This record gives sequence, C-alpha cells and structure tokens, in this order.
Amino acid sequence: MKILLSLKAGGPETLELAELADPVPQPGEVRVKVMACGVNYPDLLIIKDQYQVKLPRPFAPGGEIAGIVDQQGDGVRGFKIGDRVVAAPGWGGMAEKITLPATACTSLPDEMPFADGASFLVTFGTAYHAFKQRAALRHGEKLLVLGAAGGVGSAAVALGRAFGAGVVAAASSQAKLDAALAIGADAGIVYPGSAESLDDRKALAEQFKRAAGRDGFDVVCDSVGGPYSEAALRALAWGGRYLVVGFTAGIARIPLNLPLLKGGDILGVLYGPWAEREPVANRANIEELMALYRRGAIRPAISARYALADAPKAIAALAERRTVGKSVIMMQ
Repeated sequence: MKILLSLKAGGPETLELAELADPVPQPGEVRVKVMACGVNYPDLLIIKDQYQVKLPRPFAPGGEIAGIVDQQGDGVRGFKIGDRVVAAPGWGGMAEKITLPATACTSLPDEMPFADGASFLVTFGTAYHAFKQRAALRHGEKLLVLGAAGGVGSAAVALGRAFGAGVVAAASSQAKLDAALAIGADAGIVYPGSAESLDDRKALAEQFKRAAGRDGFDVVCDSVGGPYSEAALRALAWGGRYLVVGFTAGIARIPLNLPLLKGGDILGVLYGPWAEREPVANRANIEELMALYRRGAIRPAISARYALADAPKAIAALAERRTVGKSVIMMQ
C-alpha cells in the first residue's frame, strides 16, 4: 500500500510517500481501505513534534478517515467486509489502508459521501462536545466563533445555527468571512492580521462588543488564540463561557482579572481524550450529529481535495492559514 510517512520532525516538506506491506488486523480489529482522509491542524503539530502525543517514527499523519472494511480479525462484531465506516484514529490515516479496533469505527450512512465522512468526526465532534458538554449552549444565546472559516470554526458556525444561537463569525479576510456567512452565520467581523499591542486588542474588543450588542456574547468559541483571545474575552457577557479549542495564532496570554470581572468561565475543549474517557456520551454525540446531517441541518464545508501524493500541500496550506473550510485527501 502507499502511505505518507513522517521520517523526521519538521514541516510538510519532510513527509515522504512510500510503499509498505498491507497491515494485518489483529483480534478485535478491522482493516479499512481508506477512501478519504480529513486534514486537520493536529496533522501539522504531530509531524513537528509539537502535539501533546509524540509518536515513534515512522508514522503517517491523518486523524480521521472514511472507507470500507476489507478484512477483519477474530472476534469482530458489528461490522463485516464491505461495510462503510468512519473513524478518528488520531494518526495513520494518510495511507491506502489502516487497521483499527472495530469499536473505534462508526457506520457511515449510505447518503454520506466518503469526503463528508472524513470531514465530520473531528471538527463536528469537537464543536458539538464544546457546545453540549462544555458550554451548554442554549437557543437564543449569542455565539462568537473565531477562525470561523477553518475546519472547527466552520463546524461551529453550522452547529451554532442548529442549536438556535445567534452566530457572529470572525475571520482574517473578507473571503473567509463570506464563506462563514454562506454556511449560516448571522453577521461577521474581519479581524486584523495583527493585534499585538494593548491598543490593538482594545480596538478589536470594541469591534467584538459592537457586534455582540449591549450585553456581550454568551459563548465564544476560540480555535485561534494568540492576541485575539483577550479581545474576544473582553466582549464576553456576564456569566459567559469562553471555549478554548486551539491556537493557530499561538497560545494566548489572558489577564485573569477579565474572567473575574465577567463572572465567566474559561473552558478547555480537548475532544479526543474526552471521547476516550466518555465513550457512551461520545457515541450519543455522534448519533445526534448523524441525525442532524440526515436532516440537512449541517454539512462539512469542503473546499479542496488532494491526492495522497499532494497531501503535504494540503498541510502546508493549513500551516499558512490559507485553508477555507476543510481539505480532504482522496485516495481514488
């Protein structure tokens, strides 16, 4: 099989396309012929050894896949050869085949294309967990989404609308903002490319506050970080909830007097470890997400598709913040 390998720590240019023997499923495992693999920001971090998990090399990036079961080990229940499945293995997905515990797989509905399936579990799973278990987002509340045109951001916009919230999208360019508005945001903000000084952050905070109205945002979903977090936190409503999802602009430095003055909560959102610790709750979340998909309430915002050999280009676009919505690696 063909596989994209990380042989040394570094950026996307260090990845190499190779051929390895097909993996053999062990007892309790299935082998999946990968049809599509989603591209996510952790793919960049993991090959640079900047992720919370450091893997022995060689390994393949690729944290979410959709495909077809083509072989299974002893003792597998619930799946058979030919079944369509999705999974979020964390890594290893940028390959033509992968072995996984059968319990890590979810059936892929017939009406969901492989590209959609490979763009679903990580981004929508993260945003849904953030809104349901962490922030308890309610109908009629005001939601601000930073990085609203990214993978998690675009999922948060779509889910915020499905939850019945008023959604304000914030993005770094008008083109990205237009993409967020097209998938359901009610209003939007283009934030500057830099907000390093205190005056810049206060000016951006005033921009956020004007978008929120007099009372501020009930929930902020932040997958950007950096200097933008403080500005968004200043626009939080009394008793609001601030969701820390990621740091594409760097890890934020937050003055802790701000959540005190807001009577607010800063909530970490780390979907993968939560899903491992709470498999029953996660399974319920996935079933609810699939129901929303079937009703047409949510759809992955796929903007680019790449061949496996071109996957480094997809990761590079993500690193340079050129990606709008979701990129997918298609194996065929």
